[in-house]
Amino acid sequence: MYLEMLKLEKVCAGYGDLKILFDVSLSVDEGEVVALVGSNGAGKTTILRTISGEVKIQSGSIAWFDSDLASKPTYSRAEMGVAHIPQGRGILSNLSVTDNLILGSYTKRTKSKRQELLKAVFDAFPILKEREKYLAGTLSGGQQQMLAIGRAMMMEPRLLILDEPSLGLAPIVVDEVFRILKRMKDNGSSMLIIEQNLVKALQIADRGYVLETGKVVMADNSAKLLVNPDIRKAYLGI
Repeated sequence: MYLEMLKLEKVCAGYGDLKILFDVSLSVDEGEVVALVGSNGAGKTTILRTISGEVKIQSGSIAWFDSDLASKPTYSRAEMGVAHIPQGRGILSNLSVTDNLILGSYTKRTKSKRQELLKAVFDAFPILKEREKYLAGTLSGGQQQMLAIGRAMMMEPRLLILDEPSLGLAPIVVDEVFRILKRMKDNGSSMLIIEQNLVKALQIADRGYVLETGKVVMADNSAKLLVNPDIRKAYLGI
């Protein structure tokens, strides 16, 4: 039986006087992939930002195993094993591929394992090994997404949270990115994913939560969400 690693209970959050999330409750177990789906503006990115500490919650709670995550500073959450790949990837264009990866291994847990982790990333993404001395900004969009995932892997995360990993990528590259995520899942990685491509997201996820205007309106296993007529009509136009 898997342990519950992350649990949000009745979380309300926003930006200044603008409230975005209303009593959001969700969870992720060890070894589980969970998808957050919903239209633009539903609050999905804000949820990820509350988990990584970029946005402070106004009420409710966020638990990390038996710890109160909401009270921890952002750097501490990274030390605890939460890795956040933001929308747009957030790579440093003027640094080399290798330097971008090394920046991911800054936590106390991973500094001593840097070379071992670097080898693991290059084994997972041979194209990054080929381009290890290139400036990150010269990579294609798909290669930059691989670099962002690789940099997160350098943190040796217990939970990987991804915001729109397929954004702006060609369909063939999207397929490759999701093959990589599926391989990570098969190797036991825990993930929380926001993805506009609902089919791709639910095909890789074990469970999903549907958000509308800052509220969870539906939660179920992925197979059931994929065939739900309301979901198909709202998000697939079927």
